Amino acid sequence: MVVFGTRPEAIKMCPLVNELRRRNSIETIVCVTGQHRQMLDQVLHTFAVEPDYDLSIMKDKQDLFDITSNILSRIRQVLQEVRPDVVLVHGDTSTTFVTALSCFYLQIPVGHVEAGLRTYNIYSPYPEEFNRQAVGIISEYNFAPTSLAARNLIKEGKSPDSIYITGNTVIDAMQHTVSDGYTHPELEWVGENKLIFITAHRRENLGKPMHNMFRAIRRVLDEHHDCRAIYPIHMNPLVRKAAEQELSGCDRIHIIEPIDVVDCHNFEARCYLCLTDSGGIQEECPSYGRPVLVMRNTTERPEGVDAGTLRLVGTDEDSIYRNFIELLENRLSYEKMSHASNPYGDGHACERIADILEGKNYSPWVL
Repeated sequence: MVVFGTRPEAIKMCPLVNELRRRNSIETIVCVTGQHRQMLDQVLHTFAVEPDYDLSIMKDKQDLFDITSNILSRIRQVLQEVRPDVVLVHGDTSTTFVTALSCFYLQIPVGHVEAGLRTYNIYSPYPEEFNRQAVGIISEYNFAPTSLAARNLIKEGKSPDSIYITGNTVIDAMQHTVSDGYTHPELEWVGENKLIFITAHRRENLGKPMHNMFRAIRRVLDEHHDCRAIYPIHMNPLVRKAAEQELSGCDRIHIIEPIDVVDCHNFEARCYLCLTDSGGIQEECPSYGRPVLVMRNTTERPEGVDAGTLRLVGTDEDSIYRNFIELLENRLSYEKMSHASNPYGDGHACERIADILEGKNYSPWVL
């Protein structure tokens, strides 16, 4: 059984679902929690994945208590009905943590896709760092995207025989979404200008940090008339309020409604650079040779920083401004980041995970 509930999870798990369903020896059941709703459904449609179970937990103004209690109460019946041999969860969401906890209560083995990412700051990102560490305690299969993630798990006492370095399934997903002939009205608006792609939504950045981020972006756009920014805004009303206060009236930024995965990946492939506090985009943009400024104080993806594709700039307004300006005005700095290598895999992670679950001969620690 594969369980996921948010848009980022769906992007990374739907290619795996389709790979598993191609294997005659595996019966694959899909359960979605609906932690995200509209954005989740868009991804399911893109990858033609039809869930077998939909918990539909999302409600207006839900908080962590709502998400946790609703999943916990609803998934029990599904797990007891299906009694899967293994449940696959992804990453670090509340869906992932609560599903793993439910499996622990029912003594069902858990496979953790994208295992081993760490900041070791329990509140950054929040609640994701806790979620993934907790799932790591429970999981019997640990599908680590990189050797660094695998070393984190070893350091925490996980058996090497339970760890498999597979690459990240998001690289698999991108092979099905980006096309040379892609067009979009927003790209026509950008024209020959430099496209700046923005995402910002993290819970720990709400409030002053997010205002700092938006003010820095506004300052740069006001000074550089050759740039056009596209910001698909998150549904969170606090994010929208901050964007309205800091970015309204700027004719060089288009704040648009959330976009589907095909639009997102194609925008990333065509942007000049990306500013984000997201996780997945830190893996995606480097595949296109696009520099990423990470507007966070920590990242669980230090491989990208070490490789030179990511730069951690924090949430201080002046720091974001300086680094943004540097990449626009210093060609050498830009070229260094855009030509760095992508450390997140080769697009065959789903095949490796399916092989492991089928029991094929696969040596741990091999990518």
